[in-house]
Amino acid sequence: MKNRDVLPVSGITCTNCAAKIERDVTKREEVASCQIDFATSRMVIEWIDVSERKAMLESIEQTMNRIEPGAKFIKTDEDQTEQRDTILWRFLAAAFIFSIALWMDSIPGYIVAYGLAGYDVVYGAIRNVWHREWFDEKFLMTIATIGAFAIAEYPEAVAVMLFYQLGEYVQGRAVRASRKSIQSLLNMRPTLARVLVGEEEVERLPEDVSVGSHLIVRAGELVPMDGVVFSGASSLDTASLTGEAVPRQVRAGEEVLAGMINLEGRLVIRTTKLAAESSLQKMIALVEEANGKKAKTEQMITRLAKVYTPFVVVMATIVAFVPPLFVGDLSEWVYRALIFLVISCPCALVISIPLGYFGGIGAGSKQGVLVKGGEYLDALTEVDTVVFDKTGTLTTGRFEVTNVVTTEGVQAEELLHLAARVERASNHPLAQAIVNRVGDVQAFESIQEEPGYGLHAHDGDDHIYVGSARYMRYLGQTIEDVSIGTSVHVMKNNRWLGRIELMDTVKPDAYTAIQALKEAGYRTVMLSGDRVEVATTIGERIGLDEVRGELLPHEKVEAIEQMTSSHKVAFVGDGMNDAAALARADVGLVMGGVGSDTAVTAADVVLMHDDPNDVVRAIKLGKQTKRVVWQNIFFAFGTKALVLVLGLFGIATMWEAVFADVGVALLAIANATRLLRMTSS
Repeated sequence: MKNRDVLPVSGITCTNCAAKIERDVTKREEVASCQIDFATSRMVIEWIDVSERKAMLESIEQTMNRIEPGAKFIKTDEDQTEQRDTILWRFLAAAFIFSIALWMDSIPGYIVAYGLAGYDVVYGAIRNVWHREWFDEKFLMTIATIGAFAIAEYPEAVAVMLFYQLGEYVQGRAVRASRKSIQSLLNMRPTLARVLVGEEEVERLPEDVSVGSHLIVRAGELVPMDGVVFSGASSLDTASLTGEAVPRQVRAGEEVLAGMINLEGRLVIRTTKLAAESSLQKMIALVEEANGKKAKTEQMITRLAKVYTPFVVVMATIVAFVPPLFVGDLSEWVYRALIFLVISCPCALVISIPLGYFGGIGAGSKQGVLVKGGEYLDALTEVDTVVFDKTGTLTTGRFEVTNVVTTEGVQAEELLHLAARVERASNHPLAQAIVNRVGDVQAFESIQEEPGYGLHAHDGDDHIYVGSARYMRYLGQTIEDVSIGTSVHVMKNNRWLGRIELMDTVKPDAYTAIQALKEAGYRTVMLSGDRVEVATTIGERIGLDEVRGELLPHEKVEAIEQMTSSHKVAFVGDGMNDAAALARADVGLVMGGVGSDTAVTAADVVLMHDDPNDVVRAIKLGKQTKRVVWQNIFFAFGTKALVLVLGLFGIATMWEAVFADVGVALLAIANATRLLRMTSS
């Protein structure tokens, strides 16, 4: 059985280096897989053999430091802060010495400034070559600057290394800043629960608190576990968890989730889930895993980086030595080749593209839209058909009994009571509505579910059937159901006793969400297990293009498969019965996704709110992310191509090349981090 370690790391600010570390570690016999989560600065290792774990981790840390000097495992963020300060002071000292060397035109001064600014880059390049890792950014910078020294361009050699290091420093700061949005969610894990034991308050770890315990949450404190308010009233800040800007008012009997912040009074909360099963933990797990599912564009750039630098070196060699064979002036063409090396550094691409995707993921998490990976952000942009389940997705899923129709000799309250004793075994919204109408009742001892139809109970020699009109017809009953809403039929042995009519309400934002999708050119469809008449009525009310009713779960899956053969389909559901359809769609979105573990597992996007407009937000987020990523690709390649051409014609200098390289990287990063500042508007 594989063992798994999740280890925080520092000093990794280059996705190309991260990919090299992953490949090196994965090659080891003791390791099944290694992945560096660039968004959260963590390494995830799946072990095959953990007998020498400590020695292996030391060896892995040496590999990390070799590939990217300064990279290591950390326990706190202090070491990383110190490292950043050291790099900055080293740059300032080198810049000061460089300015003196410029004033005095001192070659020894240039050498000292160069060594102080770039000794780690040169050492890293030499060490990588020694380990047969020939081509990377350090190699490019080392060859370019040593070449500049060789042709007596001393100031430009030092300037290139100085500004390369400055770019790396600022780039690292930008990456760390962009991570804060995601890490702020990961840092929301409650570390303390105040448990009420008798009359005393005992502090415990949330992991040690059982379901049914009573917790005290004071003003200003995080709710540590999911539960229900037992006593007290207050307002809760839910912005970090669900994206809601307005505090939520709660009182006794209402649900609260781990991670919400109590703003006012003292609350006593009865826990309903273990800490590991809380809504917050599900959110954190989804965000932590999201960076592992890379988009096609991201994968393309990773593959490109493997061949990009060797290609650049070969091209620079050709530029340096082929033209002089025909036109002479070797020194000038070597200089132009060095410009080629400097501007060709792939930093802007390899950092800004993954940064764009986890920027989109981070922006979504702030809005309560949890995307499981960059590939699903891309998939959202390709969708042309959005398919909805009805109950709990477009409707509230909260039903009320509106009418009871009985056969001769049966009283309405008698029918309700009998149905409630059967429905007590179900969590279906219809069942809960009937039980709530009757009150506390004793369930029959033997109750069997008939998926897609209803429930079958045994009471001595009697058989009670509760379910849809389809169920009654399946059992051989001939009934006429003329109710407008949804009906639950009751049959005892071979006799139909009557029906209970219930009505579901359309969500307030369903109409605006459907209209927004239609205006954007999407085809909208609803698949429902409810009666065709009911589904059609709701579909017409909110303006859907197509409605299909009376579908069993497997028929929903068949409908999705049929549509995906000719369309790119997003399916939006909310519960366990939707899991298969969520998995079969091109993109599966689960509404209010904390409700069903099965649905959350099957879905690609989890919408924390019960708001249909989140579907629109998710698609918009995907489009914005892809737009930013491709802007960076075209901008980086375009700028580099321009400077390359200028350099080849002797117009651009090495100073301009390094400014352009650093500038492109920083502008691309700034463009990517715009996504993190997105609001839900």
